[in-house]
Amino acid sequence: MTTRRIRGTAAAVAMAGAVAACSAPGGGGADGGASAESVVIGVPSEPDTLSPLLGYGKDGNSKIFDGLLARDAGMKLKPALAKALPEVTDGGRTYTYTLRDGVKFSDGEPLTADDVVFTYETVLDDRTNNTAKSELDAVKEVRADGDDKVVFTLDYPYAAFAARTVLPVVPEHVAGGQDPNTGSFNTKPIGTGPYVLTGWSKGEKLTFKANPDYWGGVPKVKKLTMAIIADDDVRATRLRSGDLDGATLPPNLAATFKNDDGRKTYRATSYDFRAVSLPTGNPVAGDTAIRRALDLAVDRQAMVDKILDGAGRPAYGPLPLDDPWYAEGIDRPQDLDEARSILDEAGWRTGEDGIRAKDGRPARFTLYYPSGDKVRQDHALAYASDAKKAGIDVEVESATWEVIEPRMKHDAVLAGFGSTGDPDFGLYTLLHSSLAGDGFNNMALYDNPAVDEALGTGRRSQDPKDREAAYDTLQRELVKNPGYTFLTHIDHMYVLADRWKDLTTQTEPHEHGFASGPWWNVEDWQPTA
Repeated sequence: MTTRRIRGTAAAVAMAGAVAACSAPGGGGADGGASAESVVIGVPSEPDTLSPLLGYGKDGNSKIFDGLLARDAGMKLKPALAKALPEVTDGGRTYTYTLRDGVKFSDGEPLTADDVVFTYETVLDDRTNNTAKSELDAVKEVRADGDDKVVFTLDYPYAAFAARTVLPVVPEHVAGGQDPNTGSFNTKPIGTGPYVLTGWSKGEKLTFKANPDYWGGVPKVKKLTMAIIADDDVRATRLRSGDLDGATLPPNLAATFKNDDGRKTYRATSYDFRAVSLPTGNPVAGDTAIRRALDLAVDRQAMVDKILDGAGRPAYGPLPLDDPWYAEGIDRPQDLDEARSILDEAGWRTGEDGIRAKDGRPARFTLYYPSGDKVRQDHALAYASDAKKAGIDVEVESATWEVIEPRMKHDAVLAGFGSTGDPDFGLYTLLHSSLAGDGFNNMALYDNPAVDEALGTGRRSQDPKDREAAYDTLQRELVKNPGYTFLTHIDHMYVLADRWKDLTTQTEPHEHGFASGPWWNVEDWQPTA
């Protein structure tokens, strides 16, 4: 029996990987469209790392790795490396998993319980730069009981814990001899998954081949290429030319393929929202009256109709309208009269130029969005236009993430977040004061004791009614004191050559394109002929 004590600290959930330049995925169009056994997908960005120890694949769907559990098309948990769902005892404080027989890593070495223990131990080690440590905050201890059983002991009952064990498992015999932050495993991973990485040209493409010894059966798609193409228009052009078999596209470009023979459009609902972070330390954006006025000034439905071409929903908070945890009655239409009234009462007076001011300070702040992201650009410009109607001057600027990140604690950002599976996933890191200004966590430096208390209850309570009441309180507090202006929840759009069957989509998180999309289960695709 092996026992390892885990000591971890809360940390941030990172935003998507770096935006990369575009170039051909293979020799001309040779990889695209020639065979049902080869698939080339165009995506806008690539991961920073391929190591689960640093956060890669933490929400599932990694092609290289598997977790103890996985999710099906309906987002229901199912066994993966584990034989069955966990046995839960001790009032929700102990989870026991039994491993599937005969699973091997792609280098031929067998999977054991020690590999699972090593994975979780390393993720939660203070020295590991994993930005998602706080999602495993409940874990007190993990131990291997022989070669095929893993036992997790929690500090407190955590209702959503099983869903966190979709975390990919890595081989201790390879990664254990390396620094998890800088080792070669980050770019040359070995896993138990359906595909094996064969090459990674940063900023250009990642190539994979089917794992012939995959425990779930050898995939019919033998070669998978993810072409990194940052520009939406270029991605659409290359898809139309046949250079790509499929691509993730914004709604307006996906619509141009609607009547194309031989291609099919897929639409996935998501928890992916666009919002403007309003940092507490900014003298204008941090003012509660300004925040409340902006919340009422925006026309969310117009953004859905005009920017998303109807492929989305207005966002009145971090949870989408159709989520079972959504607080009924917080929907709020654009109300410019009320927005102006709030500003008047708070002493923000309209000047000759139409811009309000208070104590000599104009109601003006900068809003950054990542360059190259047309959907965020359009949201930012629409937001600024609506804000000006209330007398608030929002100056929109594009920049790379390298420029934006140092400014996030002081300047507003057109941000994207959203996690599936449980309201704790994403909300804690978005809003809890303990994570204020910690990378992409709590970018607004939001500090609301009532929200902190609700987040704690939601995370620690086993009673569904208590959790429901906590998240209801949280959402209503965000209406009274918004640290973000929530704008839209976005449906993700994909276009693919119609040469395979059994394609589906899942409800998706903010992170998409690389792991999500109709190719979330590419290992299960079957050729149509």
